Amino acid sequence: MRSVHGKDTGPEMAVRRLVHGMGFRYALHRRDLPGNPDMVFPSRRKIIFIHGCFWHGHACPAGRNRPASNQSYWIPKLDRNKARDASNRRVLRAAGWQVFTVWECQLRQTARLEPRILKFLSGSDD
Repeated sequence: MRSVHGKDTGPEMAVRRLVHGMGFRYALHRRDLPGNPDMVFPSRRKIIFIHGCFWHGHACPAGRNRPASNQSYWIPKLDRNKARDASNRRVLRAAGWQVFTVWECQLRQTARLEPRILKFLSGSDD
């Protein structure tokens, strides 16, 4: 688990390249915001989180996969991750930020993901 990093991950770099290619500029990992968002668009008041399906409990097969060993540690940890993510989204929305989450599994179909990101970033009130 030591090799699992919290930033500059493969999925994050893929989304960064995609968004930069669309012409948008962003700040990275703003520590002053709840959840230390992966991508922040301050002038638009928009945030993009890039989540790994396993670590953040997505509804896809990878997110539903549960560790077979040391379950007394891992199950509560993964559940806490989901609860923390939900709390961070609530706090950010209450502060006037719009939040969009990109899941790792969605990166397999960038043709479907790209228009969703473009709509989120271009729209005034999504």
